[in-house]
Amino acid sequence: MSGGQNTLHPYQGRKASLATQHKKEQVIGPPLRAAVGLELSVPDDLDTDLLGTFSGEVNRQGTPREVALRKARWGTRASGLTLGLASEGSFGPHPQLMFVPADHELLVFIDEERNIEVVEQILSLQTNYAHHEAKNIEDLQAFLAGVQFPSHGLVVRPNSGLQPGLLFKGITDLPALEDALNRCAPASEDGLAQVETDMRAHMNPSRQRVLQELAVNLGHRLASLCPQCRNPGWGLVDVIKGLPCEQCGAETDLVKMEVHGCPRCQYRESYPRSDGLRVASPGSCPLCNP
Repeated sequence: MSGGQNTLHPYQGRKASLATQHKKEQVIGPPLRAAVGLELSVPDDLDTDLLGTFSGEVNRQGTPREVALRKARWGTRASGLTLGLASEGSFGPHPQLMFVPADHELLVFIDEERNIEVVEQILSLQTNYAHHEAKNIEDLQAFLAGVQFPSHGLVVRPNSGLQPGLLFKGITDLPALEDALNRCAPASEDGLAQVETDMRAHMNPSRQRVLQELAVNLGHRLASLCPQCRNPGWGLVDVIKGLPCEQCGAETDLVKMEVHGCPRCQYRESYPRSDGLRVASPGSCPLCNP
C-alpha cells in the first residue's frame, strides 16, 4: 500500500460537490480536508429527498450504492464540478444481532476526469433508531429518554399510515411533540400516533458521528495512491474466505485475506487480514462444529 503527502496529493485545494440538503458537509468536510486537502461545495436547491426519504413519502429506487452514485452525479451536474460525493443511510435490525438496531452508511466519491468511483461503508451499532406507538406524552417517557430526545429529532404521523398534512418532522421540543400527537393520534384508526426517530443527518447527532467516522475512512482511502498507476483510492475492494481452523486446519467461511485494489487501473494485491487473526476457532469450523 502506498500513501501520498497532502502537499503532493492531486486533490489538494480541489473542490468537490456534496449532494445533500441535511448539512452533512459539517461532518464529512473536515476529515476530507485534513486527509487530502479537498474542499466541499453543496449545490443550491438540490432536493435529495426526491431520491428517497426515511419517513416514507418517497421510496428509494435502487440499492443504496446505486442511489448514492446517482445523487453524487446529480451534484456534479448541478455544480459544474468533476469531483462529487454523496451518502446513503439504511436503518434496521443488525444482520447478525437480533433485535439490535444498526446504522449502515455508505459514502461514495466520484472523479469524472479519472473515471473513478470509490465506495466506503460502515455498519454501526451507534444509533438511536427506534419507533413507538403513543396516544399522549405520558406514553412516551421511557421512549424519549432512550432515543435521546430532544437532542435528537422525532417524526410523528398517524399510526394507520401517511395522511395529507399529518406528517411532522424535525420535532425537538415537548410543545411541538405534544401538538403533533394531538393531531395525529385522533386521525388514526386505532387512536394512536406513530413516533419515530428522525434519521436525517441534521436531526440526528448519533448519525452525524457515524458519518464523520466514515468520512475519515474515505479520507484515508483517497490519500492512498495506487502502487501501479499512482491514482487515488487504493484500498479494500474484496476478501478471500478460508481462514483455517486452529484445531484441524480445514478452511472456514471466515475471511483469510483482504484484497486491495485501484479504482482506475484495477491492479490488485492481497494481504493477510488486518486484525491479525490467522486461525479460526473450532466453533467456526464446518468439520469440528458441523
